[in-house]
Amino acid sequence: MRILTIQNSIFYIAYLSILSLKVSAQETKINIQQNPKFEQLLSEKRKINSSIAVNERYKIQVFSGVSEKAKKTLSDCKQNFTHLDGTIVFNTPNYKVWIGNFKSRIEAERNLIEIKKSYPNAFLIKPKK
Repeated sequence: MRILTIQNSIFYIAYLSILSLKVSAQETKINIQQNPKFEQLLSEKRKINSSIAVNERYKIQVFSGVSEKAKKTLSDCKQNFTHLDGTIVFNTPNYKVWIGNFKSRIEAERNLIEIKKSYPNAFLIKPKK
């Protein structure tokens, strides 16, 4: 009986060894096909994120109120101050129009003087993260 179990053990070990040689794992070649519209969508997302990103830069708030007036104010700002980028930020319950993206406070204050001629209620802000 003992010889039979040793022979069975050797048989199973030999069988599993041969079987493991035939078994293959996943292939390492991966072929990814990406939809060309994905890259376009990703670039649009990056553009949107950079315009509304809250960072360590100064901005000028020219309006706070309802959505329709915020859109109109942003449109006017983009026409009057073409060198400054602008965005609308929603902060419950108001829509705020922020323009500019200034590295230093001095640069922001210089532009604020010009902007106050058109928008007397404009003020300087530094959004927090």
